[in-house]
Amino acid sequence: MHKHNNGLKTFGLFAIMWVIVMLIGFLVGGGSADILWLFTAIGVIMTFVGFWNSDKIAIRTMRAVPVSEADAPELYGIVRELSERAHQPMPRIYISPTNAPNAFATGRSPKHAVVCVTSGIMQILNERELRGVLGHELMHVFNRDILTASVAAALAGVIMSLVRFLMFFGGGGRGRNNSGGLGLLGALAAMLLAPFAAMLIRMAISRTREYDADQDGAALTGDPMALASALRKIDAGVQANPLAATPQMENVSAMMIANPFKNAGGNVAKLFNTHPPMADRIARLEAKAEQMGQTTYDGTFRYRKSF
Repeated sequence: MHKHNNGLKTFGLFAIMWVIVMLIGFLVGGGSADILWLFTAIGVIMTFVGFWNSDKIAIRTMRAVPVSEADAPELYGIVRELSERAHQPMPRIYISPTNAPNAFATGRSPKHAVVCVTSGIMQILNERELRGVLGHELMHVFNRDILTASVAAALAGVIMSLVRFLMFFGGGGRGRNNSGGLGLLGALAAMLLAPFAAMLIRMAISRTREYDADQDGAALTGDPMALASALRKIDAGVQANPLAATPQMENVSAMMIANPFKNAGGNVAKLFNTHPPMADRIARLEAKAEQMGQTTYDGTFRYRKSF
């Protein structure tokens, strides 16, 4: 469903990650293909496990609970209308009992999709803004971004495993007749640069998908200004009430519509964010709204259900 020509960019980022994997595997095995294929197999397994269980992991981390239509009729109504508009199955709906405003969608396919919102986001957004957020999250599933994120996370994990292997065994094909100096330098370079490169590439993939979901979600709802308004409120709410940056929460954070942690500030810190700058996302949505002839938003409009 993408119309932004980011597929080629994502493919290029994945290609770079695989080059890093192969380079480190070569250093670990001292030129032997056996070690490289071993870690490649590990990467495939990690990708499958993470992809298949992405919904369970995220729901458990956020302590979210399923809700019925009787529990949240407005939420259900919006998700049903948008799913029908996109000709996609109705996802399961969860609410996380946290005051930090955020939302995410996950699941290995549209038939197994989960949409989760926090109680905090339900408190600060009006119905129109909530619809904009849900359009964004549904497009993540409909565009099958969860597979992309799972593969990126798994590859980054393989790179880290390879680096740890190098650190433990000394790298450079220990016990083989390689040129020791060159092998040692290559191992040191891999230890220093590979994790950094893998992290940056994974973040670039995440940012690319967030831009896509913003644009596709706005197209689905026909209301980019509502999503822009929601993002402003969510950003302010996160800064006032951020989540704790635990390892478990960091793994889920890339799925969320906004970075759930308090911004550290500064250009270097922004380089390591999993999400694009909020001001840039809002500016793009406002430009899309202008193209559609929607130039103002006062927050008073109430969405009328058409079903």
